[in-house]
Amino acid sequence: MAEYVVEFGKDGGNIAPDGRLDAPAFHRNHQAIDGVLARFLTGKSGDVVEAGSGTGQHTVEFARQFPEITWWPSDLNENHLTSIEAWRLHSQLANIRPPRRIDLSDPAWGDAMKGEGGPDELLAVFCANVIHIAPWRVAEGLVAGAGRYLRPGGLLFLYGPFKREGRHTADSNAAFDKSLRARDPEWGVRDVEAVTKLADAAGLSLVDLAEMPANNLTLVFSRS
Repeated sequence: MAEYVVEFGKDGGNIAPDGRLDAPAFHRNHQAIDGVLARFLTGKSGDVVEAGSGTGQHTVEFARQFPEITWWPSDLNENHLTSIEAWRLHSQLANIRPPRRIDLSDPAWGDAMKGEGGPDELLAVFCANVIHIAPWRVAEGLVAGAGRYLRPGGLLFLYGPFKREGRHTADSNAAFDKSLRARDPEWGVRDVEAVTKLADAAGLSLVDLAEMPANNLTLVFSRS
């Protein structure tokens, strides 16, 4: 499958000598995301996959915040995988596993992880800023896979810009959506209801919709 994600390191951002990339968005959004995750993951243990980890900075942040959880970063882009591993080594945190290369458009993406010593069932899947910069089939595969691999009561967290009932929540999101579709007609800001329909088909129920800074949302789905 062709690379479809915006590649960090080619956007003028800093690249450390060991390959660590730095995403400005991480510094803007990680505290707000931490707050949502804390409401659902505090005091829990298990395995969490970050789908589309990008630079790897979120995985390190979450591993510090939730030390009883084992974090499994992943991505499709080889430069991102290099950065994720560099951040893992730099952090020296024992609860981060080496990154896996997975293709989220395949609903069986978890099988590849299990074949490499990954977990059989997951406490949660976290995915930030992916499904609007990828074809819709990536959202389909991501959500279907979450339905397969989450344990009962397991959670899927989706962070990013979303439409609600087919309408943008802010003019800035509408402009962003237009720019995305100009780059690739298969990209675009997704609709909450459309994603919820995917989740319903995968046995996942929407349990929270958290308003986030910069007109973003975090959708939280639970496996019944």
